[in-house]
Amino acid sequence: MKILILGSGGREYSIARAIKNEQEEHELFFQPGNGATNNLGTNLNIKDYDELAQFAIDNKIELTIVGPEAPLVDGVVDIFKEKGLTIFGPSKEAAQLEGSKVYMKNFLAKYNIPTARYIETASIEDAFKFTMTLTAPIVVKADGLCGGKGVIIAQNHDEAKIAISEMLSGKSFGDAGLKVIVEEFLDGYELSMFAVCDGDDYILLPAAQDHKRLLNNDEGPNTGGMGAYAPTPLVDEELYQKVRDRVIAPTLDGMKKENAPFEGVLFIGIMVVNGEPITLEFNVRFGDPECEILMPLMTSSVSDMFLKASTNRLSEIKVEFSKQFAVGVVMASGNYPYSSSTPAEIILDDVKHAEIEENTHISFAGVSMQDGVLYADGGRVLVCVGVGDTIKEARNRAYLRCGQVHFVGKKIRTDIAYQAL
Repeated sequence: MKILILGSGGREYSIARAIKNEQEEHELFFQPGNGATNNLGTNLNIKDYDELAQFAIDNKIELTIVGPEAPLVDGVVDIFKEKGLTIFGPSKEAAQLEGSKVYMKNFLAKYNIPTARYIETASIEDAFKFTMTLTAPIVVKADGLCGGKGVIIAQNHDEAKIAISEMLSGKSFGDAGLKVIVEEFLDGYELSMFAVCDGDDYILLPAAQDHKRLLNNDEGPNTGGMGAYAPTPLVDEELYQKVRDRVIAPTLDGMKKENAPFEGVLFIGIMVVNGEPITLEFNVRFGDPECEILMPLMTSSVSDMFLKASTNRLSEIKVEFSKQFAVGVVMASGNYPYSSSTPAEIILDDVKHAEIEENTHISFAGVSMQDGVLYADGGRVLVCVGVGDTIKEARNRAYLRCGQVHFVGKKIRTDIAYQAL
């Protein structure tokens, strides 16, 4: 099958790697890809979506998979579908579940999906007034897309007011913050759950746990994610069923009623409070780095899952996962997440042990290739993934692989999966 993957991160690399490992031959294309994806397929440079759709027609692309949120919110799925192409991801209308936090919170309230108490407003006075009804900490969110960084957890009322003021003035996140959500802080443990949907049916994947903070012990600023593991032992069948009944089913029903049937990945950020799942947020694509650990655990065909979900045929397949665990450790550049970093050459040691060769791999993200040399370009550079029969074994293998990657300024957390261990 000829497959086009949109995006340039570790998430897209992981999807491509999983597809490449299938029994059948696939030809892969990336827009734009990164310095390592050209080892898996062909990188393109076609930024205009209409031109990209024409490329897909001319080159008989049978399936397009959209990785990141921005093209989905921009409506790339609608453009491809209008030209009769098969594409995995939600429509522009359905992508508002991530594109606008205000839309998402109002949707949750309308369809009685459990979520934190909140106000959405562009009025600084109303936001301040509601803030005073909450006990700290207080959550302040920018309405639009902020690359996973538009959420501030204020430790007191004054911090909350500063965050609100900076968002509404456009200082913090530009136009993305001109409407804000202020909501109560929920005290529990956080989970990432992913439902692959085709508008009618869905498949719920094993729950993962992400590590958002930059430093060990969940300290430091929020990032796009410094590591993850799956499946998490913090979820039992009862909790999965509550999420199915209280979150996923009413969301798919509600989106149909909104005339925006949801197709693609529904990423549910869950806070478990006293055993009850409360929805923190929706995203409309795989999490990164959660995707990097879910893909290697899939034992059934990854490409077939994406194809069936794109053509309203999920009911025809059974998606299967191994009984193992996967742990992913993000390696970031020296200045992440504060500022850009100078590109640094990446040196990869030869893997000498069969155990590491067979049970670990690297998913590349912020890298470029110049004259055959791989460079860390900044941001989150790569993810070292380890698989094992226990979380501890998977984690130890992931960290052994981390020790074989070298570049100036490399930055990692050393406690990924500590919640489970």
